[in-house]
Amino acid sequence: MVFTSITFLFYFLPITLVIYYMIPNKFKNIILLIASLLFYFYGEPKYVWLMISSIIITYIFGILIDKYRKQSKLFLILSIVTIVGILMYFKYINFIIENINLIVSNKIHFIYIALPIGISFYIFQMVSYLIDVYKGEAKVQKNILKVAMYISLFPQLIAGPIVRYTTIEEQIERRNYTIEKFSLGVRRFIIGLGKKVLIADVLGELNTIVLGSNEISVLHYWLYAISGMLQIYFDFSGYSDMAIGLGKMLGFEFLENFNYPYIATSITDFWKRWHISLSTWFRDYIYIPLGGNKVSNIKWFRNLLIVWILTGLWHGAAWNFVIWGLYFGILLIIEKIFLGKILKKTPKILARIYTLLIVMISFIIFNGDSVTNILQNIGGLFGINNISFASKESIYYLKSYFIIISVSIIGSTPILRNIASTEKTHKFINCIEPILLLFILIISTSYIIDGSFSPFLYFRF
Repeated sequence: MVFTSITFLFYFLPITLVIYYMIPNKFKNIILLIASLLFYFYGEPKYVWLMISSIIITYIFGILIDKYRKQSKLFLILSIVTIVGILMYFKYINFIIENINLIVSNKIHFIYIALPIGISFYIFQMVSYLIDVYKGEAKVQKNILKVAMYISLFPQLIAGPIVRYTTIEEQIERRNYTIEKFSLGVRRFIIGLGKKVLIADVLGELNTIVLGSNEISVLHYWLYAISGMLQIYFDFSGYSDMAIGLGKMLGFEFLENFNYPYIATSITDFWKRWHISLSTWFRDYIYIPLGGNKVSNIKWFRNLLIVWILTGLWHGAAWNFVIWGLYFGILLIIEKIFLGKILKKTPKILARIYTLLIVMISFIIFNGDSVTNILQNIGGLFGINNISFASKESIYYLKSYFIIISVSIIGSTPILRNIASTEKTHKFINCIEPILLLFILIISTSYIIDGSFSPFLYFRF
């Protein structure tokens, strides 16, 4: 089930909210657990058992780590090996087999197995819970139903953000319910819905059209790169907005996952703004335990490269994701050695152009089918292979999608937020906001009814 489906918007969510608010507080977690398991079962019925089994394993190891402190490190290692082993099997087994087959003569047969939706997200939540219990930063949860509710909580179950147990530890026991908080949740959800349906999906249409075009030109490649870059931002940030909004409706406060990453003035700054829950997860559970930057320069650079190779692999079992991770790791090392100091002294407009260009190329790598395809798409941006600057087709699609591209560029910056927060416009915005939100909801729903199924891009991770 996806948030942008009629089933979710007009059946699952209203029914869940009505039951949730009708029952006493002591039963709310149980209702959320049931609703979350039904939500996952609807989209991935054959793998509900996998998630439930993983929850039981996490619960048992959490108890063992807390109870037997002398052996806690052993239990932590066993738990991580077990849980990450599940992820490795379902997500990476065929990638491993493929690469072994390139080396050995006796070919190993592939294991035909589907990737469970959201496994990368909920496995990371399990790992963070167990590590935090081991470090004493979180109290072990002795109620298995509460552990299950935390891991399976449907707003963030299948595409994040990665919600750590320490973030909502107290909220699991008691939450604040107010009309203001609920209305803010509805507002945030509708904004996210609009981002996904009215912007990301339309940009996705352009991206698909340009990608399948035979009339190659420089403009063609720039349309592909820009539409892809904007699409993934509005798709994923839209999902995060909806997840945060749903959390508020249910009384939870999730941390922000995006902070206008396309206004970043360096790659270091970009990763403080993009997919914050993932970058901070790798920082706290991989980078810092390796020694972070409090080691020799060689080990520091090693730590960065390890983190970014793993970040790339987290996104997918393919070499383009490894290259993507190395690409960012090397750039971050360069910025930390000398480029970061130069960028701080560089006019912000130039620093932002540099960052946007680097990020745009990164998404070409991210979406590439092969090294040849990646190099062709990057080279096309700069007119390599003597291609024309523009074709009739590329000009036509630029004109057709110019408004949505312009709107998405403006929407990816804080310009509208800053205008809305000024004293002169604040009262006016407050008056018309309910009408605007209703309009976005109606138009988005119309698009969902008339359009085809369009899952969130991050579901594949």
